[in-house]
Amino acid sequence: MIYNILIYLIQPLIWIRLLWRSRKAPAYRRRWAERYGYCKGKVKPGGIMLHSVSVGETLAAIPLVRALRHRYPFLPITVTTMTPTGSERVQSAFGKDVHHVYLPYDLPGAMNRFLNQVNPKLVIVMETELWPNLIKALHKRKIPLVVANARLSARSAAGYKKFSTFIARIMERITLIAAQTQEDGDRFLQLGLKRNQLAVTGSLKFDISVTPELAARALTLRRQWASRRPVWIATSTHEGEETLLLQAHRQLLAAFPDLLLILVPRHPERFPVAREMTQKAGLTSILRSSGDIPAHDTQVVIGDTMGELMLLYGIADLAFVGGSLVERGGHNPLEAAAHAIPVLMGPHTINFKDICGKLAEAGGLITVTDVPTLVKEITTLLTDEDYRLYYGRHAVEVLHQNQGALQRLLHLLEPYLPQRSQ
Repeated sequence: MIYNILIYLIQPLIWIRLLWRSRKAPAYRRRWAERYGYCKGKVKPGGIMLHSVSVGETLAAIPLVRALRHRYPFLPITVTTMTPTGSERVQSAFGKDVHHVYLPYDLPGAMNRFLNQVNPKLVIVMETELWPNLIKALHKRKIPLVVANARLSARSAAGYKKFSTFIARIMERITLIAAQTQEDGDRFLQLGLKRNQLAVTGSLKFDISVTPELAARALTLRRQWASRRPVWIATSTHEGEETLLLQAHRQLLAAFPDLLLILVPRHPERFPVAREMTQKAGLTSILRSSGDIPAHDTQVVIGDTMGELMLLYGIADLAFVGGSLVERGGHNPLEAAAHAIPVLMGPHTINFKDICGKLAEAGGLITVTDVPTLVKEITTLLTDEDYRLYYGRHAVEVLHQNQGALQRLLHLLEPYLPQRSQ
């Protein structure tokens, strides 16, 4: 009751936040009805529902959704997100192959309204999105709920323990938690989850690959863009990070005059900001969305399209993964590793602590702390081919050695899904 009162009371603050964010990202002004469970005509009932809160979880869910579509082609799939960026990623990855709406806010009426329309056979929630009213409604309707690719940091676990009785009640209503690591699983057990509700599957983020089609597209684009030029890519960058990366690029150009940087901000609202910053830095640039081919004097390509990150990694000789030079916890380095190129990150990688730890231990990740160390490492990578190949090879080996979570998860889901059309 206290939770419900609080979540109703904060709705005006949520509206203000949406309007505030819409100043830079107009998509936050749209589709508010979906946020309160009104999605008639946008979903098809009786299938699988998968929730991924934003971009990172959506990327991890892509192989899972494709595998579910292959195994259960007779079941409709509805993928929900909470952010416009996550929404765009779902639509660019799947088009009309899945249904997509925003997951409603966790209000009892909104959730029940939503579930009445979706009426899923199974709900999969990526990572650790624990919505009490959603969980309660699913339990009451006897709809299985699986938390996939689940992770729980020590800090989050400590926060949950402050509400131990409330959290224990939530845990007992979850059908299964498929944790990334045993450490994550142990923390869920400490919150009241029973051992028969837990499986440790590994991280779905490792279950990606460079398809022959993607490799061919990347090779073609590399020949068009930079057949005889070195290329580095900086992805998922945040405010305060692009400035540092452009400073580094300016310094690198003194030693490598034909060096090309592909700069890909994390959020679409930063695309025009990055373009303006590039111009102010005195660097010539083009937008990926323009379709133009970089000229010999183009120094930066702004990656302002959605769903092309894996393709753009395939053009580069090395990659910097953002959110790590500033305190955002870092983003997924495995998409770069899949292309067997060296991966550089800043010191702030708490969001991918386990993955970055594996990469660093195996010699597949280079940590930089500021512009001088970034310039130094990139200089070494560009001038020493053996050094570059060493880090790229070790990065992709870590990826391959840790795959298999997807198949383990699919096996766990089988009891909750029909094997043929009813």
